[in-house]
Amino acid sequence: MEKHLEKEEGHFSLPVVRLILIGGRWAGKSSSGNTILGKERFECGRTRTAQSEVRHEVVAGRELVVVDAPGWSYLQSLSEIPEVDKQQFKLNVSQCPPGPHAFLLVIPIDSAFTIEQRKPLEQHMKLLGERVWRNTMVLFTCGDLLGPKRIEQHIENEGEALRWLVERCGDRYHVFNNKVKNNSSQVTLLLEKIDWMVLHNNGDYYQADEHTLQLIKEKQKAVSERADKRRKKAEEQRQKMKVLNPGGLNLNPELRIVLVGSRNVGKTSVGNTILGIKEQEDGKRTTHSVLKQGYVDKTAIKLVDTPGWWKGFSVTDTTEMIKQEIMSSMFMCPPGPHVFLLVIDADTSFNTKHRDAVTGHLELFGEDVWKHTMMVFTRGDWLGKKTIEQYIEGEGEALQSLVDNCGNRYHVIDNKNTDDGTQVTEMMEKISNIIMVNSRQPFVTDEQIYLVLEEKKKKVEEGAKVRQTNVKSKREGIQGSRNQPQEIRLVLLGEKTAGKSASGNTLLRKEVFAACTNKYCQTEKGEVAGRQVTVTDTPGWGKNTFMCTEENKKEIVGGRSLCSLGIHALLLVIPVDMAFTEVKQRTLQEYMGLFDISVWKYTVVLFTYGDRLADKSVEEYIEREKYSLQWLVDKCENRYHVLNNTLKTDKTQVIELFEKIEEMATGNGNQLFSFDMSAIHQKIQEKSKRWENRHVLQQRLEQEYRRRELGLMTRFRQTLMGLQDEIREKTTKKNSSSGEMAKIKTIVIGHKKKDGKERIEVVENKICQELEKLNMDILRSTKCLWSSKEFTPPDMNGSVQDFDKVLCWLSTLQISRNVEHHLTLNFSEASSGYKSLPSAGYFNTQT
Repeated sequence: MEKHLEKEEGHFSLPVVRLILIGGRWAGKSSSGNTILGKERFECGRTRTAQSEVRHEVVAGRELVVVDAPGWSYLQSLSEIPEVDKQQFKLNVSQCPPGPHAFLLVIPIDSAFTIEQRKPLEQHMKLLGERVWRNTMVLFTCGDLLGPKRIEQHIENEGEALRWLVERCGDRYHVFNNKVKNNSSQVTLLLEKIDWMVLHNNGDYYQADEHTLQLIKEKQKAVSERADKRRKKAEEQRQKMKVLNPGGLNLNPELRIVLVGSRNVGKTSVGNTILGIKEQEDGKRTTHSVLKQGYVDKTAIKLVDTPGWWKGFSVTDTTEMIKQEIMSSMFMCPPGPHVFLLVIDADTSFNTKHRDAVTGHLELFGEDVWKHTMMVFTRGDWLGKKTIEQYIEGEGEALQSLVDNCGNRYHVIDNKNTDDGTQVTEMMEKISNIIMVNSRQPFVTDEQIYLVLEEKKKKVEEGAKVRQTNVKSKREGIQGSRNQPQEIRLVLLGEKTAGKSASGNTLLRKEVFAACTNKYCQTEKGEVAGRQVTVTDTPGWGKNTFMCTEENKKEIVGGRSLCSLGIHALLLVIPVDMAFTEVKQRTLQEYMGLFDISVWKYTVVLFTYGDRLADKSVEEYIEREKYSLQWLVDKCENRYHVLNNTLKTDKTQVIELFEKIEEMATGNGNQLFSFDMSAIHQKIQEKSKRWENRHVLQQRLEQEYRRRELGLMTRFRQTLMGLQDEIREKTTKKNSSSGEMAKIKTIVIGHKKKDGKERIEVVENKICQELEKLNMDILRSTKCLWSSKEFTPPDMNGSVQDFDKVLCWLSTLQISRNVEHHLTLNFSEASSGYKSLPSAGYFNTQT
């Protein structure tokens, strides 16, 4: 409890006030700190606060301690923020011991505070614990924009998210106009509000858990020590190469570079920095591999910029278009690139998923790519006082192992500071060292891969033309009989983040569907292009259907909103910037299977993120992707359309979709598709029951597999032990005949001979090692036989078809109950279960 709480004329005032300014980036924290202190103590403007800064000042007879904390990005969830930044956010409280009286949560009035912004704010506050809210006040900036309006009107008009925040802070808020620095009354009133907040808290300030703070400091110390070791190792490598390569880059008349990395990490900026290009970037995403040329000193540079993949998504989720563009990059600078620069942004987290994504995409070039790869960390200005080594070590094993795969070769760059030539010079020196290590040989490209890519490209172009021709002729044949109905009723269906809500807004030409994940169906209406349009946005499904409850499934397929009305079209929303895999196909079939089979006559594939196609046609995208997408388009009888939801003002794309729907309706005799919700609910219940039975059977099968494998391992151990005893017995007999030794050699197979003679000691050591390994496996005894080369049970991937195959196979086995009344499978003991293989017909049956 604060002991120095003074009373002056009936008012309580703190002689020392400790404040921490927190909030999103560019909210006005530093400017507010200057307003509070009455002086320009914090740097403002375009410079971001990269680390916490503390300032002391005496204002109106009171000592003020103000901490300006780095802001968070509202575009990132807590999981996307580097570990070091999360730790530092907790340590902010130690900047003003013994603890802050108030956290001023800075919210600018000139921008909306949305539901999407609430999530990262709430996550950051949770790092400080529930008690932090008792000491938190909302500080609104840009007060001059209110005009005659009161702040309470702004709070009420802004929506639910802002009202929630103010209520969470106990209705404590204040407004600053940071343009009026000489208005001391706004600071005086703020301090009075802080006094009363502390008084209401019985004089308490915020106290952090000292044990937690100590653990964080210990972790940071360990990170710093590891970072120093990594930095020293890199420096030693660099000095060693200086001796071997005193000429540096001058030894390379031409340097060929390929830039790779996920989206939005700054690859293009790195390329421009290397080549000295200072033109303003247009902000467009790189959709094709592009060759750029220039000079660094006297060295000619050929640099290929490649499209990025979605960060954290595996290579199987990347479209064939992007993968082929990435692979083709190595053939754009013949005879091959000297170095691949793997670009990583240093202001976000990096976990195992990110590493696996990088590894999968980089190895599209081949395994030897790592010998020619260096990591380049962008946004170095966001590191603040942290070194790049502290970021690497602080993020954990995933990033550390990736840096190690690159031979501890890395470089950090500040793309905003393009005038700093030393960072490019140092990068060129490191690249030159890589070339020397690889004996000046470039990465060897496989000409066969190039031929395959060219052949695929040719087939894609031919297939796209055929599909375009078929669609065009079909539309021309029906356009004359097309009728325009007075009303069009549509349902949007698809997976989460596919772009359903954004598409609904584009179709209705107004913002009515929220961008966040919705749990329930939402129906909105509007008049568009002379038509009354009704659009129902449904909740998206996830990757695993078995994780979805019955109620969720009922809501996904339209709830009860349209069961009696019927619809003109069901729009299956598919994003073109993600691969449509077999897994996604099976999931889609699961949900479409809930409807009557006639649903396909009323279904149109609606491709979203049309801007990502760039100069490629949607037909090329369809033909380039795998069979799963082509199956879907063919299932819908070539009815598809592309939306670019970034072009809200483009009426033509919406009108064209309506025309396609009207043509489909004409082909369906202008009949509507009706939802039989009772039948759908019955199917959902039946499938849920199947999933439950599947789960039980899977558990029983796994138990049986473990039991059988344990028996196999135990018998094999006995065989090895018998063999070991036999070898030992043979070696003790001096008069062992060559025939007996040959017999032992026949029993023990797979061991190398040395000088034509078997090393009995080596054999026995190998047997001991195998026995030790077997003993460990037997102790665990939980390993399944899913991966057995001889026994291959059907893949339980979740589809109804595969489940039916499992049931069909199980019907050939003997199933009984044990003494505990549990379900058991009676496999043949003679075969040890290996002969229980289902026939190939079970898995080749077309369902």
